Amino acid sequence: MNTIIFKNSDEACKKASDMICSVVKEKNDALLGLATGGTMENVYKYIVEEYKNKKVDFKSIRTINLDEYVGLNGDHPQSYRKYMDDRFFNHVNILKENTYVPVTTGDINKELLRIKDIIDGNKGADVQLLGVGINGHIAFNEPCDRLNASVSVVDLDEGTIKANSRYFSSIDEVPKKAVSLGIGDILKAKKIILLAFGCEKANAIRELLKNDFITTKVPCTFLKAHNDVTVIIDEALSKEL
Repeated sequence: MNTIIFKNSDEACKKASDMICSVVKEKNDALLGLATGGTMENVYKYIVEEYKNKKVDFKSIRTINLDEYVGLNGDHPQSYRKYMDDRFFNHVNILKENTYVPVTTGDINKELLRIKDIIDGNKGADVQLLGVGINGHIAFNEPCDRLNASVSVVDLDEGTIKANSRYFSSIDEVPKKAVSLGIGDILKAKKIILLAFGCEKANAIRELLKNDFITTKVPCTFLKAHNDVTVIIDEALSKEL
């Protein structure tokens, strides 16, 4: 596991962007595993800049997102499809039919099988972008006695609901369930990039970096089982470690 510390989150996001663009340049039909949330916004900003500067081409690239709230249409302001369209897909030459964000308003069991086929058909993403929750969750794999290996419908932790309520008018509007890739799906990726900023993520990152244990109580610790993980953090977080 490789850990890189940057002065601030902006520099860290530029590094993540560079790493993803490098994969795209090396493999023009790569499958990119993508994440959402505030941590990732500048990553996509820099990727779009690379495209506008004609340094990278997405016309044959495929993507799959980690998760989506159950019950939100793709045009809902807080859906992850809308997030991806607004920040990335609408600004590059990627084909929308090659971008996949879970669809959670129809037959979800059928949807789970479709996602599994995408991941297994490519033998995992070529690169997987990850954030981490305060409680150590990755995607929506929340601390629990056991974790799903494959994509599934999951219940969101109260802390996650509270943290995500800042994007909604009230906490009551935050969906309580999501479709999420499982830990096994994530670990199938050839390369993993995890971003974490700020002192509030210190407990999760400490568990990831400072001991040799893997525990379902801190899901990000499962990344220790992968042979190509880059953890990118800022100085504010590093000082807490």
